[in-house]
Amino acid sequence: MTDSEEWRQDTRRSDFVERFGIERAMAGAPRMEGRVLGYLMTSDKPYVAARELAQELEASSGSISTTCRALMEAGFIHRHAVRGDRNHYYRVDDDIWGSWLAGERRYLDRQRRLFDGMLDDLPDDLDMPRRRLQIARDYMIWVAQYHKKMLADWEDYKRAQSQDPEEQP
Repeated sequence: MTDSEEWRQDTRRSDFVERFGIERAMAGAPRMEGRVLGYLMTSDKPYVAARELAQELEASSGSISTTCRALMEAGFIHRHAVRGDRNHYYRVDDDIWGSWLAGERRYLDRQRRLFDGMLDDLPDDLDMPRRRLQIARDYMIWVAQYHKKMLADWEDYKRAQSQDPEEQP
């Protein structure tokens, strides 16, 4: 058995996948999202078939499909196409968190547009809801701008780590 084959069956890997699922659930996300992310992050393959995810995580194909759509929308994972193959494959970037951060900006922009639309529709004399919606919209704008700075800072941090990996915070 190769190291790769042994790793795929290693209980440390499966324990991590389950623990990561529990951690994600404790943070408010569906547990299956954490399990799929944990599985993909610890995979030695460049991409993984939905069928493999379902089999290895002992989940239904519908659960895997729903979970993968949510993770793609959030920017955590990507669909991978194999020419001539109709199966669904998924992969994670090496920098899964930077990808998520970029994806979260799309969510913030959708939220800002939602608040802007409600502000446009709100009758002029409703001051309390208007103030709440303006604050919500402004918060989304502020966080989106801060994300740009955070992503730049993250890239700087990664560069510094690659130059001196012993220098931990």
